[in-house]
This record gives sequence, C-alpha cells and structure tokens, in this order.
Amino acid sequence: MLYRAFVALVDRLPLPSLRVQRLIAIAVILSQAGISVTGAIVRVTASGLGCPTWPQCFPGSFTPVGVSEVPVIHQTVEFGNRLLTFAVTLCAALIVLAVVRARRRKEVLVYAWLMPGGTVVQAIIGGITVRTGLLWWTVAVHLLVSMVMVWLAVVLYAKICEPDDGIATVQVPAPLRWLTALSGVALAGVLIAGTLVTAAGPHAGDKSIERPVERLQVEIVTLVHLHSQLLIGYLALLIGLAFGLFAVGITPAIRQRLFVLLGLVVAQGMVGVVQYFTDVPAALVAIHVGGAAACTAATAALWASLRTRENIDAPALSQTSVH
Repeated sequence: MLYRAFVALVDRLPLPSLRVQRLIAIAVILSQAGISVTGAIVRVTASGLGCPTWPQCFPGSFTPVGVSEVPVIHQTVEFGNRLLTFAVTLCAALIVLAVVRARRRKEVLVYAWLMPGGTVVQAIIGGITVRTGLLWWTVAVHLLVSMVMVWLAVVLYAKICEPDDGIATVQVPAPLRWLTALSGVALAGVLIAGTLVTAAGPHAGDKSIERPVERLQVEIVTLVHLHSQLLIGYLALLIGLAFGLFAVGITPAIRQRLFVLLGLVVAQGMVGVVQYFTDVPAALVAIHVGGAAACTAATAALWASLRTRENIDAPALSQTSVH
C-alpha cells in the first residue's frame, strides 16, 4: 500500500525520456566513482578526522568550526567529501524516480533501488570509520563497497538502455561468460589486496600524535607483491578471454568494451609501478583509486554486454537461443 502511494505521487512528475534516464544513470556512475576519489584525497591529505564526529562535523555543529586543534584545510577537505554525499544521494533518488515514473521492468527497478540503499549503507560505514578513528579495515571496507556500487551503477545503466519488451539474448557461449565472471572475481582480489597495501602504507588519513591511527602490521613489500601478482593474473584472464571472444565472433559493442578494459588495466598497472618506485606520492594515490573505479566500471560494462535484451523480428526469433 505504501509503495502504491509512492507510485501515485511519482506519477505526477513529467515522464522522463530514455535519454533523460540514461543521463541520470551516467550521473549515478560518476557520483559513485567520484566519491571514492574524493575519499582518497581525504586520506592522502590526512584529513580523515577533519570532522571528528559523525553525523555532525563537530559536537553541536554539522559544519566546520574554528578550532585550533584541527587545521582549516583538513576540515574543508573532509567536509567537502561529506557534501558530495548529497550529490550521490540526489542522483540515487533521481534514478529511482525516473525509472518508477517510466514504468520500467522489475529488473531495472531493483537495480535502481540498490542505489539509495547502497548510499545509506556507505553513510553508515563512513560513520563507523570516523568513530573508530580511521581503523584500517573500516577504511578498506568503505572503498570496497564504493567499487561494488560502481559495478551496480554500470549494470543499471546497461539495463536502462535495453528495451523492456526485448528478448533476452546471449551474445557469447556460456564458458566465455563464466570466464568473464571469473575475471570479475580476480578484480575483487586485486581490489582487496590494494586496500591492504593502503592499510600498511604511509597514508593513514590522519597524522595525530595523540591518537595515532592503527595500521595493518604486515610488511608492505609483501602486500605490494601480492597486489601486483593478482593484477597480473587478472590481466592474463582478460587476455585469454579476448582470444576466446574473437575466436567465436563478437559484436562491435563487446569489442569496444574489451579494448577499453584492457587499456585501463594496463594503464592502472603502470600507475602502480610508478607509485612503488616514487614512494607513493599523494597525487598518484587518488589517480590509482580513480583507475580502480574505471577498471571496475569497464569490467561491469563488459559483463553486462554478454547477455542483453534485443528487439528481434519474428523470423529471427526462432533462431535465437536463450540460456
């Protein structure tokens, strides 16, 4: 009953075109990826406790206040990151309103509702991160959930672009779809190892002497080697997948996504190498996190392109197999 009332209220809004839905979906992707980058900026500028409380910035105030204990720059950076949460929330709300008003299929609605739901979860994790004094594993979880949100946002965009009355069409054989899924698992391993490297690295998010941030007590070189070997495995899977896809024949859309993904992964690896040999400069950390979001988005886009919904003419329908 409550949902029906919500739908009735949404029906008073203008009917969004497919182009508008796509634009909002793109904004969702950019906002979800963007907040992971600004979060990295917070960490490398040691502004993680620029607002030492949550949901307020300081006790009794939701905005920064003039206190000598916390430099203004740290307050500004952390508060700016919190403000971006409103943009993420706005985009998440708009995509729900758009697809509900457009009466999109259930699959699209589910992915759309995951956006505000995931944003709430992220806000809670962010609060826990602040209240625990930037405990390393809470920071790691915060970033990993951001990558999950980027993946879901890209799949949502792909689903929105497909016709609701289309026929589910498998573009490649099942073994290649499973290999693509395996590459996604490998990517998850790379991301997890990357957060461990950060947890043991020089950028703790705060430089307080009175309350030093607890770090992961593992030799960072060991973690770097783990991270790099997983990246090599991920890239090897993608190269094998590329040979398989070209062997069976692929659509131009799949080919484009594959080449973009391979280029991003190679570029990300190069950034990591430069980081290692230049003692992890702050600017490259933010670029590396942005690259992680880009690789996640590209992998999700490739995955989504392997099984689509297509408008197929009746004669061709009988020749289309759906698995």
